[in-house]
Amino acid sequence: MATSNGLYQIRVPDQTDYWVEMVKCRDACPVHTDACGYVNAIAEGRYEDAYRIARATNPFASICGRVCGAPCEMNCRRRDVDAPVSIRALKRFVTDKYGPETGDYKVYREAGNQRMLPPNRGDYEKIAVVGGGVSGLTVAHDLQQIGYKVTVFEAHSEPGGMLMVGVPVFRLPRDLVKHEINAICSLGVNLKVNMQLGRDFTIADLRRQGYKAIFLGIGLPKGRKLSIPNAEAEGVYDGMDFLRAFNQGKPLPLGKRIVVIGGGNVAYDVARSAVRPAELLKKTEALAEMERGEQVAYDVARSALRLSGDKEVHVVCLESREEMPADEIEVHEGGEEGIRLHNRRGPREVLVEDGKVVGLRTVSCTSVFNAEGRFSPTFDEAVIEDIPCDTVIFAIGQTSDLSFLQPGDGVESERGLIKVNRETYQTTAPDIFACGDIAHGPRLFIDAVASAQIAARSMHDFLRGTRTDVVLRKQWKPATYTMAEGWERYPRQNPPALEADHRAASLDIVEVSYSEEQARHQASRCLRCNVNTVFDTSICVACNGCVDVCPENLIRLVPMSRLLKDEAFLVSAAQEFGVTIDELRSVPAAELDALGGVMMKDETTCIRCAMCATRCPTHAITMKHFDFTRECVTVPAPNSKVLYNPIPA
Repeated sequence: MATSNGLYQIRVPDQTDYWVEMVKCRDACPVHTDACGYVNAIAEGRYEDAYRIARATNPFASICGRVCGAPCEMNCRRRDVDAPVSIRALKRFVTDKYGPETGDYKVYREAGNQRMLPPNRGDYEKIAVVGGGVSGLTVAHDLQQIGYKVTVFEAHSEPGGMLMVGVPVFRLPRDLVKHEINAICSLGVNLKVNMQLGRDFTIADLRRQGYKAIFLGIGLPKGRKLSIPNAEAEGVYDGMDFLRAFNQGKPLPLGKRIVVIGGGNVAYDVARSAVRPAELLKKTEALAEMERGEQVAYDVARSALRLSGDKEVHVVCLESREEMPADEIEVHEGGEEGIRLHNRRGPREVLVEDGKVVGLRTVSCTSVFNAEGRFSPTFDEAVIEDIPCDTVIFAIGQTSDLSFLQPGDGVESERGLIKVNRETYQTTAPDIFACGDIAHGPRLFIDAVASAQIAARSMHDFLRGTRTDVVLRKQWKPATYTMAEGWERYPRQNPPALEADHRAASLDIVEVSYSEEQARHQASRCLRCNVNTVFDTSICVACNGCVDVCPENLIRLVPMSRLLKDEAFLVSAAQEFGVTIDELRSVPAAELDALGGVMMKDETTCIRCAMCATRCPTHAITMKHFDFTRECVTVPAPNSKVLYNPIPA
């Protein structure tokens, strides 16, 4: 790739890492789901195959199709061309057809990738999993299949953790969550509800009952508030408490003018929940009529609720619009629902009169991050804005509750989190493991799944005295594929959404699934990054035919002298010619260029049209498919080398 000064940034492909990283969606996914595989299966109409690929490395594929933060899309190569492929929504399309939400768990059980579980299976010991959220259920999912007798202890009446109480019901159907959890339990997992650690049992109790290893997946159940005047006044809430009550159908009392503090997705979950009339969560006669199918009565009732329940909801955040961590679609749809956004404002005081909240005082935030990119906001205290309101909700982060820990447990904490070895997720007590938010702080839902998969392998290794490594299996195959006509011009289209008025006046799921035609059309936008142009320089005649024919103008035949300032090129060229780097630098430019040139390709905008391979008269360019999978292997040596660690420490 050429830079502004005429030089080039070079990477010489190696045997493995380069080609793995080329498939950016898969490489970016914490559990390495083959998004390229299932998206192209959808484009070809192979829907069950697509579901099996999506489910293979992810026990919560259906839920991810609804609420995943989608790092795959953030890294999608199509983004360099125009806009990323709508990977998450396409996953929902196939999980709707074959996932546990259909009521049939057979395909779910069959599609799990057994190669990503340790191969030494057996009839093993009892394992206790504390917490029925994402990380706990993932550990249970893996260990049960290896052969352990897993019991999950859940503090509430239903498992699911934040999936049940933290994600609004209009984004994630509760029946879907229950089905995906039931599918995990159908593997043989034993579930005990209303069992809270520290209240109903202790870690010492679990040890006495014969559990040979214990996993703590307790998450971060408490919200945070800022230390500003009147933050504890009546009418000021923690966002997590608000969402928990809202999703349980017991909404907290709100006024007519609500300010939500925070700029992330949770803040918008809170704000969009607050917009919706609280009456919708109650069993009114009008809603009962709706449930009996009386649509006309429902429409009338909904209109009445909307008129009587109108609210003014504001979101206040430090960040500029471009810096906000909230997803673009959340901010856009929230705006359509009437949410008013105040960027670059820092809360200074909750204003109170006669014991009641009357406003939020804010000041101008001049910057959020320092020169090193660290969070270090600065303010102009002279620029003040008071926002009238009668309710304030903080949605600025979450904290832990480690009150259950006792000195005899042997589990240490640091900075409010459980202290763990980041490579194994083992705590300071050898038989206790922990991961997810309680171990590394708030991250994406899919990060909790990935860390739990590592924790499950580590628990197995602890009990068996083994070491499980994850190795890469790879092969090159001839690429046989056909791109849809006009694929390079197809624009991204997000899934349909309900009309804003309908959304704000109901608890209906806001996003509608793609139709089959829409799904196949959007899936065909994929650039098939696992298909690569492979150059055989030994038979290249430097005719420049590939350069001339490339529609994206991304291939160059560059004189070697222009690359001498690039270290990667120097190392590779010196090895090729059998000389030292210094000797190579001493060769005059004309002599160096007479030896040949370097064929360079800018991978960021390749659309896999194969015109270069078709044009090449000597077949020096071929299209090949790089096929790779990850697989667990167990070795007895405790210091064996990890060939591929699926998640960075």
